[in-house]
Amino acid sequence: MPTADARNAFGYTLVIPPGWTRIPLKEGTQDAVKKIVDDAADRLSPDLPRDKVADARLELYRRLNASVKEARQRDGVDLYLPVEPMHGLLIAASIIVTKPETAQRDGVTRHDVLTQLLAGATDSEPAEVDGAAAVRKARTVPADPAKGVEAPSRHVDYVVQVPSNGADSGWLVVSFSTLGDGDPEGDFTEILVELFDAVMTTFRWRTE
Repeated sequence: MPTADARNAFGYTLVIPPGWTRIPLKEGTQDAVKKIVDDAADRLSPDLPRDKVADARLELYRRLNASVKEARQRDGVDLYLPVEPMHGLLIAASIIVTKPETAQRDGVTRHDVLTQLLAGATDSEPAEVDGAAAVRKARTVPADPAKGVEAPSRHVDYVVQVPSNGADSGWLVVSFSTLGDGDPEGDFTEILVELFDAVMTTFRWRTE
């Protein structure tokens, strides 16, 4: 089988943890959102009054569509969210796969593009994703109530060069973020980061 840099990648596959689901951001988005809401409503107590169920559905729709809007603003392709409890807790986390616009202009090198994608990273290291060159970067974003950021969060990104035989195919960015248990450096948050790193070992390119 040819190595990654000898193939033309046009998509990817990713094995997500149990209890997570994918929301495609290009088409089929609202169908995926509706299924998440319907499944969540089915897990509610049958004794819950109908008006409370309706309120819960509307609130979940609101939150999911806000997440979709944010992911699309970041050139998102897919959004992955935990929709079932993990060890009894519904965790606050997400994975967004984006294909940023990185068309090279005269005088702008591949290194310049990568430097821009890595801006703001406090910790970065070279990596490899299914045979393709990548960089893993990590950072902690502090709370900033003035900007609507009520709690600190942990972020890990994999910036991956898209394999191609010919012209530059750009980069794919797989971004994980979580509030963890409220402590971005705590043990539970570290477990979630390790879970994301494990998910990235399942990443595979779909090729022509």
